[in-house]
Amino acid sequence: MLLISELEKYMLPCLNKKFLGVECMGCGLQRSFSLLIQGEFIAAFKMYPAIYTLVLLFVVVGINAVKPFKSSNRIIIVLAILNVAIIVGSYAFKILI
Repeated sequence: MLLISELEKYMLPCLNKKFLGVECMGCGLQRSFSLLIQGEFIAAFKMYPAIYTLVLLFVVVGINAVKPFKSSNRIIIVLAILNVAIIVGSYAFKILI
């Protein structure tokens, strides 16, 4: 927990939100990852809905880098498209509501 609180001091601010006053599509990702590490799974999802599919994507890419498997490219493409859809959809929902 001490390490997490130390890392939170170095989180990057959203320059889009700072200068334009509008959140970007990545707003909340760092805080969501921090919540995920702390075990706050529901809060992490509420902060950034694509957090779980992004983690899954990075795990698959990491495994594929170490030991490629047969359908890895197809899985990576599907996960990437799913992540884009979730990120854009949640951003649109956030802007409209």
